[in-house]
Amino acid sequence: MSATNADTPPIVSRNRALMLLGTMAAMVMYTLDTTIANVALPHMTASLSATQDTITWVLTSYVLASAVALPLAGWLVDRLGIRMMMLASVLLFTVASMLCGVAQSLEQMVLFRILQGLAGAFLSPLAQTVTLDSSTAAERPRMMAIYTQGVMLGPITGPIIGGYLTDNFDWRWVFYVNLPVGIACFVLLLLYLPKTPTRERKVDFTGWLLVALTVSAVQLILDRGLTLDWFASAEIVTYAVVAVACCWLALFHLGGSPNPLFPMALFRDRNFTVGLAFMFLIGLVMMSVMALLPGLLQQIYGYTPYQAGLLLAPRGIGMLASITLFGRFMAKVDARALLALGLSMMGASMWMMTGWSIEMPRTPIVMAGLLQGLGLSFTFMPMNLISFATLAPQYRTDASSLGNLMRNLGSSIGISAASVELARNIQINHAELGAHVTRTLVPFNLDRITAYGGAGEAMLRVMDGMVNQQAAMIAYLNDFYAMAVACFVAIPLLFLVKTGKPGGR
Repeated sequence: MSATNADTPPIVSRNRALMLLGTMAAMVMYTLDTTIANVALPHMTASLSATQDTITWVLTSYVLASAVALPLAGWLVDRLGIRMMMLASVLLFTVASMLCGVAQSLEQMVLFRILQGLAGAFLSPLAQTVTLDSSTAAERPRMMAIYTQGVMLGPITGPIIGGYLTDNFDWRWVFYVNLPVGIACFVLLLLYLPKTPTRERKVDFTGWLLVALTVSAVQLILDRGLTLDWFASAEIVTYAVVAVACCWLALFHLGGSPNPLFPMALFRDRNFTVGLAFMFLIGLVMMSVMALLPGLLQQIYGYTPYQAGLLLAPRGIGMLASITLFGRFMAKVDARALLALGLSMMGASMWMMTGWSIEMPRTPIVMAGLLQGLGLSFTFMPMNLISFATLAPQYRTDASSLGNLMRNLGSSIGISAASVELARNIQINHAELGAHVTRTLVPFNLDRITAYGGAGEAMLRVMDGMVNQQAAMIAYLNDFYAMAVACFVAIPLLFLVKTGKPGGR
């Protein structure tokens, strides 16, 4: 290949800036919806006649649907082309967002969130492919920084926007806000995203079905386990049998199929394989903490949805500061060292959060969020560079979809696991703390409680509320501790990573 052709990107638009604006806005719209509904969940619980346990399905159904659809991204792009896929995904996502806004029950909301997740699943890998394929090899580190900024900006700013809309309008506006953005993105992509070549390619529907059943069964175990008393329930046992059987069959099938769901060359690339583990971890930690914090800030500290969203803003500030500072010379620094630094900063921020107390000013919340934002950007950008450093360019769409699949799986499993552990620990902590509440600690005579009438019942409810608050706080701290440990334990995986010139050169 000549030097001139080598410097010509595969995708050439008549206005690259507007094309990338439409692409990135569509991707941010999708990632924004992973967290924008978090701070509105308490309001949605009453409006949709849901419970605190079942309302989390609004979050997990969206992420799970995306995870199930993502493995088909490479095949669909080859058959339909990037332009057609982007336009269809943006249009369907916008329509699904409108349906979520008009939902009248939890069942309807979960169904429409599944449609939204299926429609938006391809936006992130397609945005990454367009960003890389519309830039030269020299531009790719800077373009990857822009892409990373978009991926991380959505989940971090989601609670702020969601809190403002919930406080000042209605929770339904967290979905209606997608309508003008989706229409603008569709127009920009229609005008400036060029057609890309298509080719005939067989799809491994058997492999996809097995992977989808495995992922869905695991998610159902996590979502339903606490309510049904785990493996004491025949339903949970059935899900477990389906998960194990389909996982085993999927591994056997994918390893021996002549036309597997994902090219086997991806898994022979050590950098990419290790990168998948980090993508899973980042999805698990980032989305879990973003799902937990709105509830903690509103229920324990008494902040409004908008105030809770503002207290989550330092994560975005830390992220933007580090991307602006280091994005330009990211390629000149060893990505492994930056990734180790990022994981350490994330772990340190989680460790700081384990020291929170019920009576606490805002400063520790802001500082932990700022450090976590710095850590996220130091983690996300080097992770993408490492994953694609030695990968051939023809595998980018499949690799990007698989990476997003692992991040979505981590997010979905992390949200469910964190919610389950939170509920379980609240029960355990309530029992342990309640056992230490003696008559000497109660500011009234328990022997004469009936003499107080309604006031006596009110005093008992106040005492129970205080125990519940303490039990919930301890449960939150336990979740933060587990996330901190996960970040620190992942650092040794970097010894498996090797440096190399990007395969795309």
